Amino acid sequence: MSSAFTAGRQRYQKFLDDLVPFLLPRWLFVLGTIGYFAFRIYTLQGWYISCYALAIFHLNLFIAFLSPKIDPSFELAESLDDDEGPSLPTSNDEEFRPFIRRLPEFKFWEQTVYSTLIAIFSTFFECFNIPVFWPILVMYFFILFFLTMKRQIKHMIRYRYLPFTHGKTKYKGKPEVK
Repeated sequence: MSSAFTAGRQRYQKFLDDLVPFLLPRWLFVLGTIGYFAFRIYTLQGWYISCYALAIFHLNLFIAFLSPKIDPSFELAESLDDDEGPSLPTSNDEEFRPFIRRLPEFKFWEQTVYSTLIAIFSTFFECFNIPVFWPILVMYFFILFFLTMKRQIKHMIRYRYLPFTHGKTKYKGKPEVK
């Protein structure tokens, strides 16, 4: 039994590994599943709690995707405890640390797919259709989204990191002499 489970898990991991280079088709699939979920919510006129929970989970994933793995504010607090401020590298021996995400892009995609499929699955069961006044949930989500993104952008500006490669300065090396 465990060998069959291991073989299935290895096949699944191989399938995921084969999907890694296909960035655009993966995210188009995510948009399609979210669109299908939204269509189900619209046509069924219910399951607003499932929709709200999915939106909050996707917001948390997005914030983790935008955040650095090593938070500069924690490093700053640790360096202030040592009676020294944050310092820049002063020699070539010191390590340059590029921006590393707390949640890598592929894991972000994978968790988004899983959560959306679970939310779609929940719309097939009436026990998850809890009656709520949905405009309040929508308003609360947008308030939460804007406050969270404002805080994240302030953090990005304060510690001078940009989680996207678009718009960053590209440096050219020395021209090769032949």
